[in-house]
Amino acid sequence: MELVVEDLAVARGGVAVLEGVSFRLAVGHALVLRGPNGIGKTTLLRALAGLQPPRAGRISADREAMVYAAHSDGIKAMLTVEENLAFWADLYRTDGVARALEAFALGPLADRPAGALSAGQKRRLGLARLLVTGRRIWVLDEPTVSLDRAAVALFADAVRAHLADGGMAIIATHIDLGLEAEVLDLTPFRTRLPAVADEGFL
Repeated sequence: MELVVEDLAVARGGVAVLEGVSFRLAVGHALVLRGPNGIGKTTLLRALAGLQPPRAGRISADREAMVYAAHSDGIKAMLTVEENLAFWADLYRTDGVARALEAFALGPLADRPAGALSAGQKRRLGLARLLVTGRRIWVLDEPTVSLDRAAVALFADAVRAHLADGGMAIIATHIDLGLEAEVLDLTPFRTRLPAVADEGFL
């Protein structure tokens, strides 16, 4: 399995933001997207995950193998931590709830309602969902928001384990996760708007 992106162009709100994006990602590898705020990292990730159509180019990947995690933690406040993971495991017809609890140090919180968690704990629970989806390609938008240093280390360990197990990851982040990953700076792919002549000089 390989993810291939060729000459991709994407738009946000009808306005072109990136063009000519190309890369290949093989099994067991991670790609970190970099670039200033507003350049289009989220838009690109959404296009990769099939949540919005690209303006041009080609994405060659099994969309059923992808899982997308963005700023929303996607948890149900009235369910406990363990019930949340069990819900997603049932949805994806997988197991691994115990492994997810351990990977993100959520065992002591397993019986706590998700609505009573702190922002960082909710984020850890949202990321733990990745482990029960069974999906091979993780598409992640700023996954470490609200995480302290220890939790960032837990997340990085989870990504390493996922890659070692034959997974892949595309991550938009501003921080160094300590991963062996390729880095793609999106700045050269920023769409250049055509110059508009000043009417005063026509």
